[in-house]
Amino acid sequence: MSKVNELFKVFVYGTLKRGEPNHHWLTKAENGFARFIDRGQTDEKFPLVVGTRYNIPFLLDKPGTGHNIQGEIYEVDKSMFANLDILEDYPHYYDREIQKINTTESKESVPCWIYLIRKFPAKLLEKEHLTSYHNTPAKPYRERSERDVNIKAIDDLNY
Repeated sequence: MSKVNELFKVFVYGTLKRGEPNHHWLTKAENGFARFIDRGQTDEKFPLVVGTRYNIPFLLDKPGTGHNIQGEIYEVDKSMFANLDILEDYPHYYDREIQKINTTESKESVPCWIYLIRKFPAKLLEKEHLTSYHNTPAKPYRERSERDVNIKAIDDLNY
């Protein structure tokens, strides 16, 4: 009897969405299994801001502030989930928790894992709160390989 592969629902709101710079993480077979489920938005409001000199989208752990955040729901296996944890530097940089996501097509409320920043400088709340993240030529996201490897992005939150 073969063991059933456990699947996790993950809500992505930033660079992992289709058409964004890190979406390739979800499409690489060597990272594990990922399947798009639906577009959706958070049931709870959160502040979504773009910060640091690397233009990284941050979902700040300040429920009730900001907007219902738009993104995409994926079903991923344990291997892909572990690779997403590496990308998000969980639990050192981002944390994660389960939040209710309201789907666009099926109009369901689905519990999904979501990555957010718990410890952040208060001045990040002064930045523009977005409903949806999109990488732009005016403020391009800089991949890890393009960043100063001697400076952790979390130390850069004041920029």
